[in-house]
Amino acid sequence: MKKTKITPITKQPSLWALSPLLVFLCLYLVVSLIVNDFYKVPITVAFLVSSVYAICITQGLSLNDRVMQYSQGAANKNVMLMIWIFVLAGAFAQSAKDIGAIDATVNLTLQLLPGNLLLAGFFLAACFISLSIGTSVGTVVALVPVIAGIAEKTGMNMGFMTAIVVGGAFFGDNLSFISDTTIAATRTQGCAMRDKFKVNFRLVLPAALVVLAYYVYRGFGMEVPPETYSIEWVKVLPYLVVLATAFMGFNVAVVLLLGILASGLVGIGTGTIDVFDWFGSLGTGMSGMGELIIITLMAGGMLELIRFNGGVDYIIHVLTRKINGKKGAEMCIGALVAIANVCTANNTIAIITVGPLANDIATKYGVDKRKSASILDTFSCVIQGIIPYGAQMLMAAKLASLSPLSIIEYLYYPMGIFVMAMFSILARWPKKYS
Repeated sequence: MKKTKITPITKQPSLWALSPLLVFLCLYLVVSLIVNDFYKVPITVAFLVSSVYAICITQGLSLNDRVMQYSQGAANKNVMLMIWIFVLAGAFAQSAKDIGAIDATVNLTLQLLPGNLLLAGFFLAACFISLSIGTSVGTVVALVPVIAGIAEKTGMNMGFMTAIVVGGAFFGDNLSFISDTTIAATRTQGCAMRDKFKVNFRLVLPAALVVLAYYVYRGFGMEVPPETYSIEWVKVLPYLVVLATAFMGFNVAVVLLLGILASGLVGIGTGTIDVFDWFGSLGTGMSGMGELIIITLMAGGMLELIRFNGGVDYIIHVLTRKINGKKGAEMCIGALVAIANVCTANNTIAIITVGPLANDIATKYGVDKRKSASILDTFSCVIQGIIPYGAQMLMAAKLASLSPLSIIEYLYYPMGIFVMAMFSILARWPKKYS
């Protein structure tokens, strides 16, 4: 097999190139819905079948070079970055669990928050943390184990509880000044972050308030066990380290490394585990991320072949050939980044891919660049928040021991900001930017 990088073949936009994505969705999503069991078809098998199919339909390359191209997508730097985060997250989650940090944090939360505010409190916490650190993945890693523990103790639906954190995590991913999606959207559109924030905030605030009010309402019927839980305060320290360093803007990998170190020190210091037990916990946690890593690699490879075969170019060609006026231009920008996100499973990459074209469309049809940047970021976060093979969804499902599909139906916030984004286009709102 050649080890040199393959020069992409210039191809015409191709609808057929998108068929591997259809194969995956039919095998995983449609079959699961038909049999009414989200565990009948493992997502790894669905990606394996669609990946083999993608390799088979790729033309113009030898079999070895097709596999090479697939492997280049799997080895994409963004894919590899997510894998390192998954490895560290697995190690932290398992070590925190084994030393009793998760139980201690759950008990503390149950004592501090009254039952009727637990749901709303976690949604606000997810919104605030993600806004502070600019990453939805870091927020999911920090909060899902805690809310999953609360779901077990209160008898609440695990998928519903997990979706609270996942939804809130995209609040900051969409708005934060240090979010990579915000940076990509504003740079490709040539507008200031603060101006994009003003437009974006008007779009998402109504959705956030409605969802928050719903969680307050749902919380009134929530039964928290009446017994008083003993809190081992020192065992809360690993989570405090993770949250504090995240708020300070540390890289998510550094945050997780410090959390791992803190869990080891606390576990050994309290006599809960010894050094070798800690090593065992780290190894178990990293090994437990094996399925997630396999999914990420196969998704990266399959989506690269879709791009290579002209699938993304086909979408761009179809959506841009008939644009009529500002409303049509804004709808086109939203559809472009949404479909690109489906095909890349990465909202930042989706924005970078279609951002320059969106800028050209905005210029040609007089769309305010602040609004085009907001549309790019919002629609990409909507799709990233609901696709079952996105990094955030896979991580949340793994930490909560769920199928991604069992979380999607409860993702009220991403659905809410989609409604507001569509309203802003169709109703020409906010007027100042429309």
